[in-house]
Amino acid sequence: MLAADERIRVFWAPGCTSCLRVKEFLTRLEIDYESVNAASSAEHVEEMARLGARSVPIVSRGDAFVYAQSLADVASFLGLEVEVDRQLSPHELVRRVNIILPAGQRYIKQIPDDVLDVRFRNSVRLLRGIAHHVFRIVEAFVEAMETGVELSNELIMDATEAVRPGDDVLTYGSAVLAEFNAWWVRYPDKSCQAQMDTYFGRQSVHDVLERTTWHSAQHVRQLLLVLDTLGIAPDSPLTREDLAGLPLPEKVWEG
Repeated sequence: MLAADERIRVFWAPGCTSCLRVKEFLTRLEIDYESVNAASSAEHVEEMARLGARSVPIVSRGDAFVYAQSLADVASFLGLEVEVDRQLSPHELVRRVNIILPAGQRYIKQIPDDVLDVRFRNSVRLLRGIAHHVFRIVEAFVEAMETGVELSNELIMDATEAVRPGDDVLTYGSAVLAEFNAWWVRYPDKSCQAQMDTYFGRQSVHDVLERTTWHSAQHVRQLLLVLDTLGIAPDSPLTREDLAGLPLPEKVWEG
């Protein structure tokens, strides 16, 4: 049982994939927590800053917090004994990236330009930025692997907020997929057991590759939701088999 003297709080933002996943995780385990939309007020951002957190999602308790990108880290932080689902192999994750990124390109082609330049639902960024982010997630992973720098939130978000109408996101996506596949051919440890530095702690390359894959996949699911909202039939929608085994949230969007 969890001690009752300190509140468990989840700081999140609309459209954030890891935010939705950790909230579903705690709800599934019937863990009582306070849901804090960090995008709803400057006060919540200041609270995170006081804790020392640079980005969402985080799970906090008193003056301590953990980044919630890894559910295993959240479970450890809260003293929970839970079984972690078996991961797809690195080879299979690479295969899935080669399904997910082209799917994102197909759906971006179908979304009218004027729609790409607005915010979808309660998103904190333009839809064009979300489209760019599908590929930037993968590109940042490759950059971290190739240079040895920390996979920081700033690295993952680089250029996402700056993308503008007219930027060629589709060509960019093709270049990212080519870079990713070239990295995989060169990378010697196909078991991906080496450790790498991330803003949410030291993680195995396998764990970060898994996160990279499902993170991009979740944003592609959001593009599918946009098409559905517009009444546009998607060009070759992702199937259950395409997504099977990835630790995705149940929902596509919150709010």
